[in-house]
This record gives sequence, structure tokens and C-alpha cells, in this order.
Amino acid sequence: MKTIRYRSNGQDVHFLEEILTTLGYQVYVSNFFGKDTDIAVRDFQARHNLVIDGIVGLKTWSKLIEVKNDFIAFNDKLLSEQDVEDFADRFGLELAMVKAVNEIESNGKGFLVSGRPRILFEGHIFWKELEKRGVTPSQYVSEYTKNVLYKKWTKVHYKGGAGEYDRLEKAAGMSDDPAFHEAAYSSASWGAFQIMGFHYLNLGFSSVDHFVSEMYDHEREHLNAFGKFIEATSFKGKKLLDWIIEKNWARFAEGYNGPGYKKNKYDTKLKNAYLKYSSS
Repeated sequence: MKTIRYRSNGQDVHFLEEILTTLGYQVYVSNFFGKDTDIAVRDFQARHNLVIDGIVGLKTWSKLIEVKNDFIAFNDKLLSEQDVEDFADRFGLELAMVKAVNEIESNGKGFLVSGRPRILFEGHIFWKELEKRGVTPSQYVSEYTKNVLYKKWTKVHYKGGAGEYDRLEKAAGMSDDPAFHEAAYSSASWGAFQIMGFHYLNLGFSSVDHFVSEMYDHEREHLNAFGKFIEATSFKGKKLLDWIIEKNWARFAEGYNGPGYKKNKYDTKLKNAYLKYSSS
């Protein structure tokens, strides 16, 4: 691991923040070492008799990994190169295409260091999923629920990492009505390829719980769900699988992520990641 500190950027920062969240620290999981992470690191160093300087070097990394004693088990759930190669062959894709989508959707990792699949909970989808089940969402909006139940998309309530499970569990527990559990789990995107739970039936799963249980198993199941999704989902007259084979990144990104892809530059990010893996 690289030595990182306040204002550092990159994947090592993301990994650090995932570890900190599993240890109970309230930090925003991203690729930026912000003030919240600096405060958490200094607190961790103080609690473990390390030099309190906010710098995550060899000693602090070693202690973080030692304390998070289930870190090694996390590695048992990761894709191998052979898994990705076999998938690419099965769907007629270039290896670089699969790696590009994996990187952009989840930074190349489908699990948190706690062993739970990565998720992102969407409160506006929760609203729609409740409506599908005959529930009137507006009746449940309050100061307590406003970060998990809202009518229009916003990213202001995202917590990242383990914090997304807090939001998911809050949504699922808003009522004893089973519809809330099903709607909540259908309203999160899951795993390395961030497939929305509400697609479960179209992907051949018997229930959203069946889909979620597979997402907990292995990144290989995330990859299988991705394959089913791009093969089953059509957009503007073609399957998503066809758009990616044609390297039409804009069409693929819009069909995969919705109209917000332009603002987030998903198509550009996918193209650049594809070019990177093609040349490696």
C-alpha cells in the first residue's frame, strides 16, 4: 500500500475508507482523503499507540489490517482473471470491455472489506417500488425518513460504503409490511456491476431475496448477473450487449445508467478505461 495522507487521491484512499467504516468510523467512502478521514485516522492511531500524524504508512496500514481480522476472508470472494476471460469468451466480448465496465461501476471491487456486496441505495427508486406495491410513499415521508424516501433523484443522501447498508436497513424497517422489505432491497444497486435489485425477475431470480443471496456469494455471481442483464435488456432497438460490442459507449452508458450518464461522463470514462485495458 502507498503512504497516503490528507488530500491524497486514489484507490488506496478508497480502500482505507472502507476499512475505517467497518471499524465504526463515519467517513465518506470515495477516492479523496478528506478531513473526516484525517480525523478518523488520527483517532485510530491514538487508540492503537501509533504516532498521531494522520499519515497512513506501513505501521498504520499493518495495524488497520490486523484489527480488521476478517480482511483475508474478503479475498475469497474476488474474481480471478480466468473468470473474466471465460465470461468474455462466452459473450463474444473483448476482455478490456468487461474490465472497463467493472472499473467504472465499482472501482473494480464488488465487496466491502466486511464481506458484504457493495451497494448504492436509491431513495427515488424506493418511492417507485413502494407505489408498485400499492403503498402511498408520501404518507411515510418525515424528518427521519427523508434520506431514504424521496420522489426525485439526488445524490446528497449517499453515504458510500457500509453507510449505504444503514440507509437500506432504515428503508426496509419503516414498516412491518413485507412490501417495504421487498421494495427496499429492490431499490439498491448490487455488486461489482451495480445491477439494480428490481431487475431480479427479468434476470431469472425467483425473488429479490434470491438475487441478493447470490450477490453475497462471490463476484462471479455479480459477473453472471451482468451477463444476464446486458443480454436481456434492450435500448433503442438493440441489446446492451450489442452496443458494447460495437463500442458505442454513449448508447451503452445511457441504457445501463440512464440519461444522467452525460453529466457523470460515463461514456467517456468507459471509453478511456477500455483503451487503458486494451493497451495493457
